[in-house]
Amino acid sequence: EQRIELMKGTDLSDTVRDMRHEVVQDLVAKHIPEKAYAEQWDAEGLKQSAATFLNLDLPIEDWVAEEGIAEDDIHDRILEAADKAAAERAERFGPEITQYVEKSIVLQTLDHLWRDHLVNLDHLRSVIGFRGYAQRDPLQEYKSESFELFQALLGNLRQAVTAQMMRVELVRQAAEEPAPSAPEMHESHAEISAMVPNTEEPEWMPPGPDVPASPVRNNTATLERDPANPETWGKVGRNEPCPCGSGKKYKHCHGTYV
Repeated sequence: EQRIELMKGTDLSDTVRDMRHEVVQDLVAKHIPEKAYAEQWDAEGLKQSAATFLNLDLPIEDWVAEEGIAEDDIHDRILEAADKAAAERAERFGPEITQYVEKSIVLQTLDHLWRDHLVNLDHLRSVIGFRGYAQRDPLQEYKSESFELFQALLGNLRQAVTAQMMRVELVRQAAEEPAPSAPEMHESHAEISAMVPNTEEPEWMPPGPDVPASPVRNNTATLERDPANPETWGKVGRNEPCPCGSGKKYKHCHGTYV
């Protein structure tokens, strides 16, 4: 149900901010025990946690060394630094990109952690029956431990989302170089035809005025034929005009005698 609500929402800035504030509160509570003296505070651990989950390098050890410093002062300073960094990032991104990034990170992180949560629940179901041997109610044990698993899920979600949001940066890709423009088509027809293979080249081309004719389909027939002398005709195709000049096909003229 929570995922459906998150999917429907377009602006998750309030959700992300609340997660960040809870992370700060949890970190301070972990490293600064309640009612503990400043000398007992884990300043080094809190500094490392702030770097891990908030991406902040804060002089926490110097703060702790200040006279009269209180736990609330440490909390407020960390919170102020985290909110300032988040606001600067949102200003760099712009509202539209910020909303897109927030929603993407929240949903992707929730899906990943939810799958792990379901695996943990399956494991819990498989072993919860053994609690009966210890005189404990398996049903109550399951309810109690599944609730703890869910609370751990929410805590991990807050930390993971906050850590990612405090580190995410836009990577602007360099503009692609424009493709080289096509060369202007100034070539002549002869140049263009030379670039394209000619698959329909005729078997014979008419010769120029000063060039002797090439053979048509054989090496015996030439254009130097004497109509009155059949010996100069060479081999004549049966469907060709008779070299004698009668106008008939060779097969119907002198070819009938061959």
